Amino acid sequence: MELKKLMVDSKSVWMEFPGLDGFSVEVANLSRKELTSLRKRCTTQKFDRKSRQLTEEIDEDKFVSEFAQASVKNWRGLTVSHLETLILINSEGQDPDAKIEYSGDNAEVLVTNSSEFDTWLNEVVFDLDNFRGGPKSPSPKKTGKATSES
Repeated sequence: MELKKLMVDSKSVWMEFPGLDGFSVEVANLSRKELTSLRKRCTTQKFDRKSRQLTEEIDEDKFVSEFAQASVKNWRGLTVSHLETLILINSEGQDPDAKIEYSGDNAEVLVTNSSEFDTWLNEVVFDLDNFRGGPKSPSPKKTGKATSES
């Protein structure tokens, strides 16, 4: 069996965002190869006159933009009231239950401006357990009195 044939470059899953009922995000796992490629696209080399050497600089804004596009594939259930807990918005005159539609631009704004969302995204995207297929191990049964239902 060859490992190359078993590997996949990317896989996406739907994850519930903790603490915001009904808000779930389709996130994609980034392989090491994809992450390295993403970093390369966001890095520039500059000549440092003092040290007389090439130095690498990462364009943080470009990196966040590319990371958001690569890792956030979709979402559902994001409302104005949810958004208020994630970023500072002007919700005056807005229906708190109005849905915020997914778009690449909206995902980038959320990742860029919400440290809570960005932190959560980094945790779930790089945790392989979130992307493993197959049945989950059964949870231990609770002990206690058995009840009979009639």
